[in-house]
Amino acid sequence: KKIFFQASNPGQFENDSDVLWQRGHVPETIAYHGRVGINTDAPDEALVVCGKAKVMGRVMHPSDSRAKQNIREVDTNEQLRRITQMRLVEYDYKPEFASVMGIKDT
Repeated sequence: KKIFFQASNPGQFENDSDVLWQRGHVPETIAYHGRVGINTDAPDEALVVCGKAKVMGRVMHPSDSRAKQNIREVDTNEQLRRITQMRLVEYDYKPEFASVMGIKDT
């Protein structure tokens, strides 16, 4: 498979040093060193998608059981004691964040 990218404004890059896309170390991969925004021009994380995203395949997350080993039951009473020591909070989103993220109910 090959992936092609076309800038909507090809003259937007002053010179080659401004281009952060490059071939990955693994065959048939590309890498971007920076933040990527989809439907936003101000991403504040490595990837920010404003809108719906569709994944055709599996998403691996550190919490996924496929990434773990030595899974075992724990002492429930000890865990409940630890939970009672946790700090629980409620909050409202800042209006400027909520509007950028499309959150209506803060």
